[in-house]
Amino acid sequence: MGMFADPVLLSRLQFALTTAFHITFPTLTIGLGLYLVVVEWLWLRTKDVTYYRQFRFWSGLFAVNFAVGVVSGIPLEFQFGTNWGPFSATTGNFFGQVLGFEGTMAFMLESAFLYIMLFGWKRVGPKMHFFATLMVAFAASLSAFWILVANSWMQTPAGGHIANGIFVVDDYLAAVFSPDLPFAFLHMFLACLEVSLFVIGAVSGLNILRGRNVAFFLKSFKIAALAAIIVAPAQAFIGDVNGQEIGRLQPAKTAAIEAHWDTNKPGQSASWNMLAWPDPQNERNAFQIEIPYGLSLLITHSLTGTVPGLKDFPSQDRPPVVLPFYTFRLMVGIGFIMIAVMVWTLWEWRHGRLTPEAAPGRKWLFSAWAAMAGGAYLAVLMGWITREVGRQPWLAYGLIRTGEGHSNLPAAHVGLSLAGFVVAYAILSVAFVYFMGKLLRKGPDLKALPPAGHARG
Repeated sequence: MGMFADPVLLSRLQFALTTAFHITFPTLTIGLGLYLVVVEWLWLRTKDVTYYRQFRFWSGLFAVNFAVGVVSGIPLEFQFGTNWGPFSATTGNFFGQVLGFEGTMAFMLESAFLYIMLFGWKRVGPKMHFFATLMVAFAASLSAFWILVANSWMQTPAGGHIANGIFVVDDYLAAVFSPDLPFAFLHMFLACLEVSLFVIGAVSGLNILRGRNVAFFLKSFKIAALAAIIVAPAQAFIGDVNGQEIGRLQPAKTAAIEAHWDTNKPGQSASWNMLAWPDPQNERNAFQIEIPYGLSLLITHSLTGTVPGLKDFPSQDRPPVVLPFYTFRLMVGIGFIMIAVMVWTLWEWRHGRLTPEAAPGRKWLFSAWAAMAGGAYLAVLMGWITREVGRQPWLAYGLIRTGEGHSNLPAAHVGLSLAGFVVAYAILSVAFVYFMGKLLRKGPDLKALPPAGHARG
């Protein structure tokens, strides 16, 4: 039977499936919402009708993405009650409140103003409409904040203690702003922006290559490229700082991510394993390609900084090694390719090759953007796998083990619900592709005019 007889593993797979599917939608919602704020602001400032048409086209894609994100996200929170009941009972005083804040503060705010943003052009004035767009974008980011509050607390529990099997909050702000939160949130927020910017750039670039509405899509491409030129390097910087924080807060996770078994001695450096095949059973790497001083520099920014090895931790407290080792490297590799694409884009732009006449001939550049749109999604998934698998064997790091937080469920029941999610999300995927494809094939309405009141400002 193997894994199919283990209800804890099946529940983890179910949560991984639902998270991986759902996370693709809010990542785009956050960045696309901010893009809508920018183009509507440009419309109000310049009265250039092109920006109004930009808003109307991209807001349709936003609406479809938002709808599927809502439907796919609801099961995530329910699983804390169905599959992880003991964990919820222990941490509900804080963890349940945080998830409630995400629903009441963020989701309800976003939903309330979404109707005005999409359908309120003839019902409200331009300032009120812009305010609605701001609220939708703000609420999407606020939702990400509360989700990261919950997850960061699981990574570095703070602000309370467990008494009689219940987590008691001693300092609410300390619990909300747990040590992992600041850079983890920034890292995820920038990831959302990267996904959105590369999706906008990819959609725009592919339409330019086909000669469809070149002037319209060249404008959206340039807005996305300008932002990505800033965001992509910023993400690399924040990722580096976040990596140092993880090394300080979760040294076992860092050791697993780097397949680092032995703590380097004082005065000596820790090499960085660029590639390796970890062998956890024998506490070594079957092979490795090392860069001297690399790990000490990455984690401590010192040539001889001490980096704890996995052997310093009891075997029962060590996370898996192979999976986070490779998912981390894939995530980082994609990030650096994104920076390279941005340098390439800047080069083409400065040499006058992104004009309406020349841009349709930049096949390889726009193809790279299309590839990196998929790569951005993949990097987000790889990052979350690294983050969550690296936290094992803990649900709340150092506080509650994964096995202790699982509900008493038969493996057959969990397997059945897992199969149900696979079928349901397959249907949602088909619906998403159909409706998104329909909007993309239709393209922007280049004859659309704003309501009279908006045209006057």
